[in-house]
Amino acid sequence: MSRRVVIHWGLSSLHGWGVYGLNLALAWAGDPALEAATDYEVIPQHLTLDPLQAHALAGFRDRSARLRAQLLAQKPEALTLNAVLLAALGNDLQPQPGPHGGKLLGRPSLGTVFFEREALGPKAREALAPHATIIAGSSWNAGVLRAHGAPAVELVLQGIDPALFHPAPRRGLFPGRFVVFSGGKLEARKGQDNVIAAWRIFAARHPGALLISAWHNHWPDGARGIDASRRAAPLPFRTDGTPDIAAWVAANGIKPDQFLDLGVVPNALLAPILREADAAIFPNRCEGGTNLVAMEAMACGVPTILSANTGHLDLIRDGAALALTDQRAIASAPGWRESNIEEILAALEDLYTDRARAREIGAAGAKLLAGLTWAKTADEIKRIISKL
Repeated sequence: MSRRVVIHWGLSSLHGWGVYGLNLALAWAGDPALEAATDYEVIPQHLTLDPLQAHALAGFRDRSARLRAQLLAQKPEALTLNAVLLAALGNDLQPQPGPHGGKLLGRPSLGTVFFEREALGPKAREALAPHATIIAGSSWNAGVLRAHGAPAVELVLQGIDPALFHPAPRRGLFPGRFVVFSGGKLEARKGQDNVIAAWRIFAARHPGALLISAWHNHWPDGARGIDASRRAAPLPFRTDGTPDIAAWVAANGIKPDQFLDLGVVPNALLAPILREADAAIFPNRCEGGTNLVAMEAMACGVPTILSANTGHLDLIRDGAALALTDQRAIASAPGWRESNIEEILAALEDLYTDRARAREIGAAGAKLLAGLTWAKTADEIKRIISKL
């Protein structure tokens, strides 16, 4: 007899939570032991799937549509599903309401967390109670939870799709250039201002260097805090409220031919872009998880520079990344750390001048990430479910 599992967040190819949910759904689609669905609307325009993947998800989509219709017919009050509920928990560990507008629980409920705070307040600690187990997306998150007395914490790292993200020949779209990739949600936590501050110096030294970014923020106001460090010129915004990245780069003295922003790139289309890069850089101030885009860059064999803090620490081992070890505490954000611009610059120069070492780092990163797949993530969550 199969066990019902409800993924209590939306599926998408455009952001981290969505990619997580999509890959769980794909991994469990053919599993006779689990009958998976989501209570969120499955929006085809948000998914980049090949025809076989779309076919594999047909049953999942049908079950999800039926579940959502049933919930929408309910009154906005607490409901308990006769299913395992896998809930996405935010910084305050509060789950989102169900589509009916009220609280949604499972038999039992599991919480999945990628939070970005070192201290959990009383409200957050109370929110742990309804969950039989909390699944932490990094060793850092797991340690914070245990320090605050969470009774049942399991560490399950995110994964990569090895069919997409693996070393392979590049297309050679930028011959003779030293290409660096930087991706992620545009906000202070991700540290794109650190990238800009280091790149304007590096680019001036190396006219053939090119920074390719995939920076975006589906909630543009969240990008406004990036100016707090004053490490880069202020981020300008257009009249419609969206950040003007091209103008930001120009204001920081970077030449237009040394920067290319791709905006939002669907996850399924990212791998060939990553393979064009000679390096990837992520001087993030905090990661609740292990930084999915960084994992995918490493999986493709791209030598990757990582800030040695929070969730990144799960990836900095066995020579798999070039670590930024000079990490200064940020008083206004407990648990967050600030990288040293000079160390970022030195790391870029290291990869630029010593291509043999860069290849060794890239190969070690690909080897590490080959063992961190979405199939493994799904199997580990299935194991947790089977114990309940």
